[in-house]
Amino acid sequence: MNTGAFWKATFERMVRTFAQAVLGIAGADGLGLLNTNWADALAVGGLAAVAALLTAIVTSGGPVGPSITETVARPDTPRRPTSI
Repeated sequence: MNTGAFWKATFERMVRTFAQAVLGIAGADGLGLLNTNWADALAVGGLAAVAALLTAIVTSGGPVGPSITETVARPDTPRRPTSI
């Protein structure tokens, strides 16, 4: 939890969770972009991001990542070759 990699991965997780929650509210019940209550959608997204932050802190028992089982890749981490 005391590494920059941990906080970078945690911030990324918070942003993804925020976006997913906002899109979930905006798309619920077939609502359109103009009919969405954006204040409520942003509030739900913010709460989801806080939940992601708290989850990362509570489960920070892993080597470097914000999860018990997650290890954040570093620039020198060997990569598996991808095939096209």
